[in-house]
Amino acid sequence: MNILGLSCFYHDAAACLLRDGHTVAAAAEASFTRVKHDSDFPVNAIRYALAEAGLSANQLDAVVFYDKPLMKFDRLLRYQVENFPRTFSTFVDSMPRWIATKLRLPKLLRQELGYTGPVLYSEHHLSHAASAFYASGWEEAAVLTVDGVGEWATASWGVGKGMDLTLLGEIRFPHSLGMLYSAFTYYCGFKVNSAEYKLMGLAPYGEPRFVDRIRELIDVGEDGSFRLDMRYFDYDRGERMFNARFEELMGRPKRPLETGELDQHYKDVARSIQELVNEVMVKLARSTLARTGQTKLCMAGGVALNCVANGHILREVEGLEDLFVQPAAGDAGGAMGAAYYAWHALLRKPRTPRIPPPYFGPGHDEEQIREALDRAGAVYTRLERQPLMDKVAELIDTAHVVGWYRGRLEWGPRALGHRSILGDARHPEMRTIINMKIKFREGFRPFAPSVMEEHAPAWFEIDRPSPYMLLVAQVREDKRTLPAITHVDGSARLQTVSRDDEPDYYDLIKTFYARTGCPVIINTSMNVRGEPIVNTPEEAWLCFMRTNMDAIAMGPFLLMKEDQPDIELKSAKEAFGLD
Repeated sequence: MNILGLSCFYHDAAACLLRDGHTVAAAAEASFTRVKHDSDFPVNAIRYALAEAGLSANQLDAVVFYDKPLMKFDRLLRYQVENFPRTFSTFVDSMPRWIATKLRLPKLLRQELGYTGPVLYSEHHLSHAASAFYASGWEEAAVLTVDGVGEWATASWGVGKGMDLTLLGEIRFPHSLGMLYSAFTYYCGFKVNSAEYKLMGLAPYGEPRFVDRIRELIDVGEDGSFRLDMRYFDYDRGERMFNARFEELMGRPKRPLETGELDQHYKDVARSIQELVNEVMVKLARSTLARTGQTKLCMAGGVALNCVANGHILREVEGLEDLFVQPAAGDAGGAMGAAYYAWHALLRKPRTPRIPPPYFGPGHDEEQIREALDRAGAVYTRLERQPLMDKVAELIDTAHVVGWYRGRLEWGPRALGHRSILGDARHPEMRTIINMKIKFREGFRPFAPSVMEEHAPAWFEIDRPSPYMLLVAQVREDKRTLPAITHVDGSARLQTVSRDDEPDYYDLIKTFYARTGCPVIINTSMNVRGEPIVNTPEEAWLCFMRTNMDAIAMGPFLLMKEDQPDIELKSAKEAFGLD
């Protein structure tokens, strides 16, 4: 039985295909269009999923959408009518788009794919909850979802038991922790719904001196419930995130988008809002466990990608036995959750084990990689598996930056060893080198370490795996010899790597460990600022050539930058003659 889950028309459109409850394929539309956070109908992701499964659209048993468009339409229409005439321009701009997309999903499926079967609708936060609970593999657990907004809910909590998943309560729009964090993202000069992770990375450079001011914006209960003072915000009217009163409270105007100086004021603001989010998330997690009587917690929603807050939950919530965060916790993951909910809760099909390592996107075999490199005129050497590991480990050890491209594309926003750029975590200048010469991004941004799972407790203050790079832990005092991955507050957003989950990447790190005595390397996604993670061999080669990467391993092929021809770089379509 084949079920296709979809998310789209807000941000991070995606498709996920289940066959008899097992994930066959899952990918974001941005991976194919190269438009970061692409929100359009995910026709390319759907076609990929169908091709991976060897299906036509009409061989699907059902398509499940991740939210209920009419409920969201009701919220948008109600707020625009209540705030008329201030919302007139927004109304004129948004309503035709809504009617042409979300309210006509069956027609789009017929037009684009020829699909005429049943179309089902989940609810936004139910999809988030399902993506976490059913993927966790746990027989029962509490569930917490927190994001910007779904239909009406901005946070929800509930419990999963077996095939059943029940949401017991919610916080409703316009009161939203995700929107609050996005407002401060915008205030500090970063893009909303795109660069919240930059705010999180900036926070350790500041002091929490604005926490009391921020408390004037939000009233937080002991159970984590909250209400915003909407006199400071305009996002509910569809105009902008906040108004002049917000800027007056914070004592300075907003930083110009991506251009203004990031002085201490904005660093302190970033730290202050992060402290507040940590507090609210800890309280919500604590009360969710208390309400449900559970000791395990599953989380999803965009705020669940805040790995700093996740670390606080693990350390500070009493009685919490374990935490599972969906690797694609944002809206893309809603596609998986919608499909899971139909399979388990509606069709009453048995549970499957915990989600396997989340490599559900397109993959390219040796011959496909070779053909791409030959079309590009690339110079490469083919190496057997262990000699390739030995050479890449040597390159990393000698301060080279190496691309690592193999297997299927990761599901979620983190590169987990299939579409990665690797470096030496011990090198004092490596963070600056990768930020400035390869990623072309802000110098304050930290890099994540990948560590052999069995060595993680000896190097970091963590007592459990962190396979999806969604937990922050302190680097142990006696291991502060890793300047490239140790943030200014001594923390690191780490990925633990086990051989069972990813044998190639694990063995590369093991080879580096045998050579150096260090079981940790830098892992950052293979892309440059403003672009999605690379998908195809052509995109990986272009990223290699357009940056100052020293080498790249693509499947069994090793390319050294110094050996490559001096050629004019174009887009992937132009360079490789693609349609």
